[in-house]
Amino acid sequence: MTNLERLLSQYAAYHLDRNNILTHFVGIPLIVFSILCLTARVGVEISGFSVTLASILILVSTIYYISLDKLFGILMLIIFIAAYPLAVKIAALPMWSWLGVSIGIFVVGWVFQFVGHYFEKKKPAFVDDLVGLAIGPLFVLAEFIFLLGFRKSLHQRILKEAQMKRAAMDMKQQLVS
Repeated sequence: MTNLERLLSQYAAYHLDRNNILTHFVGIPLIVFSILCLTARVGVEISGFSVTLASILILVSTIYYISLDKLFGILMLIIFIAAYPLAVKIAALPMWSWLGVSIGIFVVGWVFQFVGHYFEKKKPAFVDDLVGLAIGPLFVLAEFIFLLGFRKSLHQRILKEAQMKRAAMDMKQQLVS
């Protein structure tokens, strides 16, 4: 099992309900975008080029995602590049407008997340493993790619492992109860 499969199946074990996955299609992109908005305001000029905290986060996360899977990593980079100019525009708003919009998007994103976990009847993955915060965006991208019918064998391996992990989680929960 590759590192990508291990991480995605661990995350997927908390996300087997279709309604939960659908809410994550909205919630996670909103959360990630809000983080870009909040961090795009912090930066420095280097040789006439603006380097923001958001651009550094994009670089670091893209390197991480590419290390897990080249195709998914490149697709994430394309999404980040598409979202970044709007995040910069929001970051250029007056301070209270910037904070209000950015935090508002962040809160709405989390509302979607928690509604999804209500359907799932499971806590969010990051509660047990903070790596889930970094894997969430990749999970949403992977689920979208799988929904389009691509990378079926990867999807089947992840789903099979996630179901086994979920069964173990449920068994452990029953023993505790």
